[in-house]
Amino acid sequence: MRLAKIDWALAGVLGVMTIGVSACGSSSSSSSNLPTKIGNGEGQLNLVAWEGYAQPEWVKPFEKATGCQVHAKYAGSSDEMVTLMRQGGGSTYDMVSASGDASLRLISGGNVAAMNVNLVPEWKNFIPQLQSPGHNTVKGVHYGISLQWGPNTLLYNSKVVKPAPTSWEAIYSPKYKGAITVPANPIQIADAALYLSKTRPSLGITDPYELTEAQLGAAVSLLKQQRPLIKKYWTAAADEVELFKNGDAVIGAAWPLQANNLEADKVPVGELIPTQGATGWADTWMLAAHAKHPNCAYKWVNWVSTPKVQAEQAISFGETPANTKACAFMEQIKKGSCTKYHANAPSAYFQSIKFWKTPVKNCGNGKEDCTDYSVWQRKWTEITA
Repeated sequence: MRLAKIDWALAGVLGVMTIGVSACGSSSSSSSNLPTKIGNGEGQLNLVAWEGYAQPEWVKPFEKATGCQVHAKYAGSSDEMVTLMRQGGGSTYDMVSASGDASLRLISGGNVAAMNVNLVPEWKNFIPQLQSPGHNTVKGVHYGISLQWGPNTLLYNSKVVKPAPTSWEAIYSPKYKGAITVPANPIQIADAALYLSKTRPSLGITDPYELTEAQLGAAVSLLKQQRPLIKKYWTAAADEVELFKNGDAVIGAAWPLQANNLEADKVPVGELIPTQGATGWADTWMLAAHAKHPNCAYKWVNWVSTPKVQAEQAISFGETPANTKACAFMEQIKKGSCTKYHANAPSAYFQSIKFWKTPVKNCGNGKEDCTDYSVWQRKWTEITA
């Protein structure tokens, strides 16, 4: 899984791109003042990242090839990422690996800068849905480069949970009271809304992130009913792994990363996307509006966008690469991984996942009748209190 050998071809590409006077560093949020070249690296790069997104197998070769020393601050939630970038973006942090429930907040808050995708050669090889997605592209302006994506799955102990579950109903059922775990994240409301969209169609939920007050109320009611069944709301992947290892939890909402780690430790688990479908995430590397090390930031985006590094991260974390050329490298690292992580799946699979996005008042129907993220945060506090 760990490939420490430097890909000198990639290093060569990066070397070519550093020639010329730097034009990076603009704090403009429009596309009118984008850099046209990547200059010499500033020697340092400070990241706010998800746990597992700055692993030595691709960080160390990057540092050797570019001279940019990486310092990563791992965040446990999207809310924490937004807070860190608003408090220290530019002065402390250069980039953030924001998920869809954070990226639009950072854009609207002026915390991140527009980026020139023409300086990222591999961008043209991304799956079409991640070249200009709505969670990081506004009115044709790109505020970041997509990285990896994946579903939020149903994880269960295969020796205890029998028969194997097929529905999200299992995490709302008293059958596993005191042994259920779900993320400590307001966006979890969308998971409940997705479940209700299939089981209570009369609610009229068509998008789990676009909820009227009545629809939000139904999702909140379901989650309040679930509250006494919860063993723990997990904040980091390692928390959920420990719960399953210790037998404190036997079923819950998870990422593929947890399943991978538990399987490696010989814990009997299974995971699936239930019949109601799943929510998911698509992460974006976003540049702080006043980043002190913009050249290193662009070099980093180029490095982690290449097929080989995309494959390394996909297998390490248990997610799907944005670069369509990563499959061959995935198979070299771990046979069967391309199919396992749906990197070669048809576009219909991608479309079946309801990817995180920031809830806003405007539901796209010309009316301001939806509930925004601040309301979701308040309701989540009520649910978990």
